[in-house]
Amino acid sequence: MGHAGVYRTGLLNGVRCAALRGRAHLYEGHPAHHATLPVRAMAHLGIRALFVSNAAGAVNRLFAPGDLMLILDHLNLMGRDPLSGEGLDEQLPPPDLEQPYDAGLCDDVRAAALELGIVLREGVYAANLGPSFETPAEIRMAAVLGADAVGMSTVPEVITARAMGVRCFGVSCMTNYGAGISPVPLSHVEVIETTDRIAGTFQSLVLSALARVADRLSREPNG
Repeated sequence: MGHAGVYRTGLLNGVRCAALRGRAHLYEGHPAHHATLPVRAMAHLGIRALFVSNAAGAVNRLFAPGDLMLILDHLNLMGRDPLSGEGLDEQLPPPDLEQPYDAGLCDDVRAAALELGIVLREGVYAANLGPSFETPAEIRMAAVLGADAVGMSTVPEVITARAMGVRCFGVSCMTNYGAGISPVPLSHVEVIETTDRIAGTFQSLVLSALARVADRLSREPNG
């Protein structure tokens, strides 16, 4: 819902990149390994780093709609794994997920936020299957499990990318409070409105962070 489904390649500030506007969600009926096909394709094309973003509900009560959160780790509560399933056409090795989000690339996002004066939260993203929003009890459960934000995407892409040796980093946009935290009912309209409101700030952060990441990768072996 609310995704354009557009693929673009080109130069961003002189750096070769590929971009996906939107994604396939598992709740749309796609097997997990089908939903992550674009990531596998980009990995085969030779990308070295994958930036992921999402709209998320705030579980951490110190967060508020409009906040941006650097993803440090995740919880896969989808009941699906993109490396398994009937009709899998490419068997990938189980990845080491000790650090699914690269520490160095996360540092680049922190540096970009500091330079731009953007308040950047940090935390754990929990992925649920969806498409239903969580209940208050499920939000409380997520908090007990250590989640700071909840959503319905991102984790399958990161697992796939890590299995193919691609480094990952990402940012969540807090578009609403989790159920039971705010008296205001949740709605998809609120998600879109909040996303539109902070689009400029998010874009500035991403462009600055990607420039730093590109510089880091250029200075590393095989850069």
